[in-house]
Amino acid sequence: MDLFNSITDYNKNWLPYDGNVNYYGQILSKDQADFYFTNLLKNITWKNDEAIIFGKKIITKRKVAWYGEKPFAYTYSNTTKYALPWTKELLELKELAEQKTKETFNSCLLNLYHNGLEGMAWHSDAETDLKKNGAIASISLGATRKFTFKHKESKEKVDLFLEHGSLLVMKDTTQTHWLHKLPPTKKTNQARVNLTFRTIIT
Repeated sequence: MDLFNSITDYNKNWLPYDGNVNYYGQILSKDQADFYFTNLLKNITWKNDEAIIFGKKIITKRKVAWYGEKPFAYTYSNTTKYALPWTKELLELKELAEQKTKETFNSCLLNLYHNGLEGMAWHSDAETDLKKNGAIASISLGATRKFTFKHKESKEKVDLFLEHGSLLVMKDTTQTHWLHKLPPTKKTNQARVNLTFRTIIT
């Protein structure tokens, strides 16, 4: 199914209840998306992510980077990162996300998935560092990947396919009531860069 052509209403809430998820489809042309994808792969300070689970340090194949308007501390999975200064390209994408969503953001967590076998397990972005019920704007570059939501109580699931140059927004009580994940897939060997623009409370 061609989601880009089938989705025309970015105000549509893709969750049936207990939250709000809007998919804007492709907000960048292919040339723009290709440019940012190549630039971010080359110029972002990527590092393997670390998590401490049951007292054991886990190093992920997936790489991450944390940027912001100040050296914000951000703690998740029992590890703390400090934000690097914005790059020109990150600022451009932040301003575009703000223009589209009418929200404001002061930080961005980036993820680099080298191929389809790398993904993200079920989680919610509800750390105390983040603005409660604040919007998170997610821009996808590279491989189209399935993104799945699961209600914490009912276990109902909602699937979306996030395309190269697309924008997804999660807001309101989504993080309270829903988990989300990026399931691994053998259908692509292409890399994917995901930018999640957030608001850190200072």
